[in-house]
Amino acid sequence: MSGLRTLLRDRRAAAGFLVLACCGTLALLAPLVAPADPLAQQDVLATRYLAPLAESPAGVRHWLGTDAFGRDVLSRLLYGARISLAVGLLSVAVSLLVGMAVGVLAAALGGVAERTLMAATDAALAMPRIVLLLALITLWEPSLALVVLVLGFTGWMPLARLARAEVKGVLGRPFVDAARASGVGRGRLVWRHVLPNATTSVMVAAALGVGNAIMLEAGLSFLGLGIPAPAPSWGNMIASGREALVNAPWIATFPGLAVVVTVIATSLIADGARDMLDPRTREGGGAGAVS
Repeated sequence: MSGLRTLLRDRRAAAGFLVLACCGTLALLAPLVAPADPLAQQDVLATRYLAPLAESPAGVRHWLGTDAFGRDVLSRLLYGARISLAVGLLSVAVSLLVGMAVGVLAAALGGVAERTLMAATDAALAMPRIVLLLALITLWEPSLALVVLVLGFTGWMPLARLARAEVKGVLGRPFVDAARASGVGRGRLVWRHVLPNATTSVMVAAALGVGNAIMLEAGLSFLGLGIPAPAPSWGNMIASGREALVNAPWIATFPGLAVVVTVIATSLIADGARDMLDPRTREGGGAGAVS
């Protein structure tokens, strides 16, 4: 908790947390705050492509307009936040679990096991991620669970390399030698003494990964390989609006802005955390300095 309070003193990180908290709150409260059912279609000819702030013939106000099927864009944006944020957070959680497991095992075991695990990591890292994503997604029917798992299992490699480096560094510190001398076993040593001191940099990298995962989901949905319609996600909302960019630009603009703002927010949090953990920044009294 003290680390979180310290991080929130950084204006960039605080702004990022505020934006993500607002997005998350609106996503959770979507059934209460959304003005309409995101899948509801009324009289398509009368309600399609209504401009923002326009009123339908039935007297319903559409604050962000409607799409080609007369569906309320604001409602779809709020419900789409649930899916896009869930994809970003859950896929990074999968990457974090796999990457930490591989990196910690490699550093703790050493020898042949370490070389084997790192060789497998380098081999996976050498494959272009977008090509691997497209290949895996096209093999099965697209779904939320599939997108999360595919993004998670194609993004763990940098986290594994970072976790290994951090754990190796911590294992060379004097307090680890003291713990070994006192008879602490390898498993307890890693769990109680090494991991709490080796996860901070990995968590910073994971924060950046959330924005990257949201961008990748949007790209896959734009290509028709992500979250299947009619379930709204920011990616497939952008895809559905690409054919009406001239006549109805709001359909793709608002979800596109939502993606941009969310990615910037995660980057601000990661930058603030990086500066907080950088001893040169702390000593220099910069924007993220800790008193």
